[in-house]
Amino acid sequence: MQAVEHPLRSKVLENCAFTKKKEGQEGCSQGTNLGIGQHISELNLPKSCTISFPNGKDDLMNFEVSIRPDEGYYLGGTFLFSFQVSPIYPHEAPKVKCKTKVYHPNIDLEGNVCLNILREDWKPVLNINTVIYGLYHLFTEPNYEDPLNHDAAAVLRENPKMFESNVRRAMAGGYVGQAYFSRCM
Repeated sequence: MQAVEHPLRSKVLENCAFTKKKEGQEGCSQGTNLGIGQHISELNLPKSCTISFPNGKDDLMNFEVSIRPDEGYYLGGTFLFSFQVSPIYPHEAPKVKCKTKVYHPNIDLEGNVCLNILREDWKPVLNINTVIYGLYHLFTEPNYEDPLNHDAAAVLRENPKMFESNVRRAMAGGYVGQAYFSRCM
């Protein structure tokens, strides 16, 4: 995939005037974390993913990513995720929530996401791009072996055709079991 210069790159670097914190360390005087700014400016997202900044482009620590899978069970759906980045990023994983209620074995009905790189497998060498690709992969390859939504995982494992039907019903806007899902297609 070809890397494209992100339009925020120049904005991030312009707004980040360097000051010395301690001998040999640099910091960003406006509170913007240069690490996250650099990672955002160098994003190489799949064409089916977009990023937005609901608090404005000066708040790089809070943003949203929209994922529209182009294959698999979730083809045609649009799923919105909020990202909250810690001031100690990349030493701590961003906090990610799915804002779209979705019938998925790895995302519970409250929007919590089961993705190992957001928990125990996080390492400072990982970045926002890695997380977005991980989220995208959850939609192309849902994993019933490490679920948050145990009911969806059981259906996927035991009856993939029923799982597909449930996903379609949920994305079209309707009930799956006792849970109502808003249309996301």
